[in-house]
Amino acid sequence: MQPSNRMQPANNANSDFTSHLNHGGHEMFDMHEILSGAINVLDQYMMFRTFVQDTELLGILDRQYNFMLSQYNLTAECFSTGHKPHQETATYMIPNIVPPVYGLKPSAPKKPNQSLTDVKDAGISGHMLGLIKSHASLLAMSAPEITNGAVRRVIASQVQHFIEMAYEIFMYQNQHAYYQVPQLNANDTKQMLQAYVPANGAPQMPQNNKPPLH
Repeated sequence: MQPSNRMQPANNANSDFTSHLNHGGHEMFDMHEILSGAINVLDQYMMFRTFVQDTELLGILDRQYNFMLSQYNLTAECFSTGHKPHQETATYMIPNIVPPVYGLKPSAPKKPNQSLTDVKDAGISGHMLGLIKSHASLLAMSAPEITNGAVRRVIASQVQHFIEMAYEIFMYQNQHAYYQVPQLNANDTKQMLQAYVPANGAPQMPQNNKPPLH
């Protein structure tokens, strides 16, 4: 009986490990890309912080960093265990939403920085926006490939929050004329808006004529 007792902990360990192997191979690569990408975004936000001058932008950077770090921790936990994380994914809230400013104002043409002294809030916020939009796309593309239900839902739930963070950065850029939004003229806008209408009535779906496989 003693050899059997000594083997019991190893058997339990193998059982616990096997219960975590509820991931597909493609999912493993996608999740490594997501988690590595999240670390890259967090690290770059940390580096950006040394260059930010505007306190408003600094507040956005810190708020988004803390949110992304919390979601990274939940994602890493969920991926490693294969089960629902110990707490729900959070909701990112923009403190103050303002309407966008439309139209173009005269501005100096852009060019690459010649030295670190040329780094300004316009460029930093642009880098932030690019990172957030790219990671939102990565999350959206990867979620349908994830076979583990708990992990898939954690990843999918983050997409909308990264969209909100991207919009928050856009608002900051737009209010400071870093990101200007041109508009079509009134007639073109009206024609574009009226180009589509809802479908009326029930669609007449054709019969499926393919024979059953079995």
